[in-house]
Amino acid sequence: MGIFKEFKEFAVKGNMVDMAVGIIIGTAFNNVVNVLVKQIIMPPLGMMTNGINFSDKEVVLKEAIGVEGSENYVEKVSIGYGLLIETFIDFIIIGFVVFIIVKLMNRFRNKAQDPKNKEVVTPKDIELLANLNDLMEEQNRILKERNL
Repeated sequence: MGIFKEFKEFAVKGNMVDMAVGIIIGTAFNNVVNVLVKQIIMPPLGMMTNGINFSDKEVVLKEAIGVEGSENYVEKVSIGYGLLIETFIDFIIIGFVVFIIVKLMNRFRNKAQDPKNKEVVTPKDIELLANLNDLMEEQNRILKERNL
């Protein structure tokens, strides 16, 4: 029974729930980024590069010998560098898109965490900390005035 009790404590403490929520949101975020890159950003880039397909680029080290399907057919030996280039381009574009999205989200979070900004609802913990900070500054000001 000890292992079930430990598992229950692990699950109830929130570690497992937090991890599951993170994985689910990460998967959904991955889908959003993939659609944004593949459906919105890549088509104009494809037009700009005149439809160059990098995945076909390769350096042939040894040409194929014979007729394909015959007994003494030898396949060509090549280094396919094009797919690597295409993967790097995708990585750079996806990284940039994620950077822009995170930057926008941070801007919204900063607005929400600013207790002086009345346009956005400030979370209660941030509001309480700001009030505590104001009270401490006022208390320090009063103490300085008394000592003078």
